[in-house]
Amino acid sequence: MNGKILIMYCAFFQKRKFQARRQYRSFVKNGVADGRRPDLIGGGLLRSSGGWSAIKACRKAGIRLKGDERILGDSEFVGRVLDSENERLELLYILEAKGYDFGMVVKRVAAILGMKAEDVLRSGKQAISVKARSLVSYWANRELGMTTVQIAERLNIYQSAASRSSLRGEKIAKNNQLQFF
Repeated sequence: MNGKILIMYCAFFQKRKFQARRQYRSFVKNGVADGRRPDLIGGGLLRSSGGWSAIKACRKAGIRLKGDERILGDSEFVGRVLDSENERLELLYILEAKGYDFGMVVKRVAAILGMKAEDVLRSGKQAISVKARSLVSYWANRELGMTTVQIAERLNIYQSAASRSSLRGEKIAKNNQLQFF
């Protein structure tokens, strides 16, 4: 099961994993028994605006609503999410234009930890190697927008290991006040 979902339902239903899973299954089973509900049909904009009649009324009044079927919420919220994502994409383009890539991340980590770049990518369980790969995973994921699948391929590890490594790298960066650039 996805770790984020597990954390969500553990926090929402119970603190103990076994009890949380049991209550979550019961919750889903009860929801299925409810069948189709009209209040849960339609996209986020449709539902949050009050239905088609409300959307048509807004159009007639010249009010433009922003919607995206991937994002649930009112027009203002959807706009903020999309604006935030556009800012993130612009930063990624700027970094790419300046030559920031996976190799640059490796060089930055090597410089911070006083290692050779080729040693950063070397497999092993030595503390410095784990720390180096963790920082690489974190910065490649968060700063360059690489997926953990892409990072896993570069580091020759499983995707789940790259994901855990990225989380570890985040802690290392914060605890040591390390910045990518």
